[in-house]
Amino acid sequence: MKKERTFAIHTLGCKLNYSESAHISRKLTENGFSISYDPSYIILNSCAVTGAAEKKGRNLVSKLHRQHPDAKIIVMGCYSQLDAEKVSLWEGVYKTYGTENKINLVNHLLGESEPDTPEFFSAYSAHGRTRSFLKIQDGCDYHCTYCTVAKARGSSRSNTIENVLQNIKEIHEMGIKEVNLTGVNVGDFGQLTGESLLDLLKQIDQLQLIERVRISSIEPNLLTSDIIQLVAQSNILMPHFHIPLQSGCDRILALMKRRYNTSFFAHKVSLIKQLMPHACIAVDVITGFPGETDEDFLNTYHFIESLPISYLHVFTYSKRPNTPAAEMNNQVDETKKRERTNALLNLSDQKIKSFYTQHFNTKRVVLVEEGVHHNKLFGFTDNYIKVQLPYDKSLPNTLSEIVLTQENCVLDHKD
Repeated sequence: MKKERTFAIHTLGCKLNYSESAHISRKLTENGFSISYDPSYIILNSCAVTGAAEKKGRNLVSKLHRQHPDAKIIVMGCYSQLDAEKVSLWEGVYKTYGTENKINLVNHLLGESEPDTPEFFSAYSAHGRTRSFLKIQDGCDYHCTYCTVAKARGSSRSNTIENVLQNIKEIHEMGIKEVNLTGVNVGDFGQLTGESLLDLLKQIDQLQLIERVRISSIEPNLLTSDIIQLVAQSNILMPHFHIPLQSGCDRILALMKRRYNTSFFAHKVSLIKQLMPHACIAVDVITGFPGETDEDFLNTYHFIESLPISYLHVFTYSKRPNTPAAEMNNQVDETKKRERTNALLNLSDQKIKSFYTQHFNTKRVVLVEEGVHHNKLFGFTDNYIKVQLPYDKSLPNTLSEIVLTQENCVLDHKD
């Protein structure tokens, strides 16, 4: 017989969503709920960054309803924030919560009154002992012309340094060795409190508590020289940067309302590599933005080709409702978009192979993951090179120095 206080949770989208899902799951289990394969409640933390993400959410709800027709499905997050009415009409959906009030679903399931939604709530993942995704910031004030995130997540806000350090202490006490600082616009940390991301990173570095800290995606105009220099000097802050470029053409960047140009971006990459030649640099790019000509795309391709970056996250532009870009003329043909996406994915393969090859026969410290696959363990170096090791029960969740070789490096890793 199905127990009433059982749930399952499914998460789509970014690491910020994963940290929030983990927080909600932890709160439910602390209050007598248990995770089940045949749950009374199914929670979906949705994503709306692309049309494909929305479709994936709809399809997943349909599948879950077929598999568990008696379960009450709760959809929370960005998609339900943007279009709660539509989501509420999906078959099987019992209740919706947006990004602003998703934390209140815990009170609802516990049968308690739902409090006023806090301006910011802390969240971190802790279901694996190796790493944790720690939410330090939420929302965005940038309003890029292609993006719905500012509408879905609201204005920029963040935790305090004091609370973040307390979260890190809690994570450390769980035996977790790596923290990834996450948010919608992490570089905006502290804007409303008089603090800054640099202040936070300095205090984390001085704390010397957690072994590894990574900064998630950070806007190039907010990645200051002081932050780069601090990472270069630190043994805790990892030499791994994830920087959105979006286009390598200044005309398209202006249409996107991005806050930098290609010269500025190239300078940031150059400074990182000057101070940390071994650093990993991941770059986001969008193909097929409205008005992107063949010449514009070639400018992007050759600009990225010229940069000493490590790999790309390539996104094919899709129209997002109620965004300026959706109303722009000269929408790019879908076939041409796919061709451009594939060209940049091939370039990314070349970049990551080159980055890995540069490090063959060098020693780097690997944090070994707990999961075992085909009798092998996997892990990442400080500069985010994925390696595989023969199974050894003493290795998971340890930091081990190894020599990188063509045989033990894994080229197909994803963030």
